[in-house]
Amino acid sequence: MARKLLKFLILFDNTNLLYFPGQFLSGRVLVELEDDTSALGLHFHVVGEGVVRLRSARQERVFDRENYIDFRMRLLGEPGQGPVLLSPGIHSFPFKLGLPLGLPSTFLGKHGWVQYFCKAALREANGLTHKNQQVFIVMNPIDLNLEPPVITQPLHCEMEHSLGVNCLHAGPVLCRVSLDRGGYVPGETIGITATVYNKSNVTLKSTKASLTETIQYLARHKVVQSETRELATLSRGKIRPGEKDEWTNEHLYVPPLPPTNLRGCHLIKIQYDVYFIVIPKSFEKEIKLRLPIMLATYPLRSPEGSLRHKLGTHYPSTLPIFRPWLEEKPIT
Repeated sequence: MARKLLKFLILFDNTNLLYFPGQFLSGRVLVELEDDTSALGLHFHVVGEGVVRLRSARQERVFDRENYIDFRMRLLGEPGQGPVLLSPGIHSFPFKLGLPLGLPSTFLGKHGWVQYFCKAALREANGLTHKNQQVFIVMNPIDLNLEPPVITQPLHCEMEHSLGVNCLHAGPVLCRVSLDRGGYVPGETIGITATVYNKSNVTLKSTKASLTETIQYLARHKVVQSETRELATLSRGKIRPGEKDEWTNEHLYVPPLPPTNLRGCHLIKIQYDVYFIVIPKSFEKEIKLRLPIMLATYPLRSPEGSLRHKLGTHYPSTLPIFRPWLEEKPIT
């Protein structure tokens, strides 16, 4: 039997497949036929969805899903009407629709994803149905200039922790940490100022600042999986009893990261934190101070519109779409 359908493609006008919420998604479905073909219809479906899927510790299947776009249209044929005869050659069926505002960004994770794609189905009168699918990428940017002004203010945190167990008190360690602000973009540096007073009789092995990314997967409003990865670190040496160590505007570099804004997604949460960690030389538990930050897409600008360049800033020309470190072993 001769093959009638030579090509069946979904082609976007934007060849890099990257779209922002509020933009028009436009293109065409291309059908190339070798012979006359009787078609009942050409159906087009645009889907945006968030999915979490994994196995629990008991090997039970955990699944949840939510929709962001569910748009259907007919590009050929009308309900209740007879078949349409398509002649041999190339047929082009255009489509165009506006993407809703507030869509969460595309995200591909180990246990879930936010994905956007188009599906086309060509139904022949003889009962055959031809299907094709094409993914596109949505990036919902975060502009630091549009966030609350508090994001530009320094962040502070302090803690006094007593070393020792039960009645064997080794004495306190006092930590004060501050970041130069609460929001950054890839390529910038996080300015860290800290003071560690070792008022104990135990030597502190080292101090460390760490930029981490935590991904939480939720199903039925409960966190079902969480993973944290270290993206950048700085460290200093030991602090003897009675001494103190000071960090003065040390720079922690923000590496190129996928520009992910999952606002509007209730199944996957991403959190960025700077942890300041004091590591005792003994078997004492580490002292951790957590400072949550925002990682955005567009950097801060001055009132005149020019970039506020920071020392050590090297804005990358491109950012990755995927997170290759998701396959690496997370921090336990």
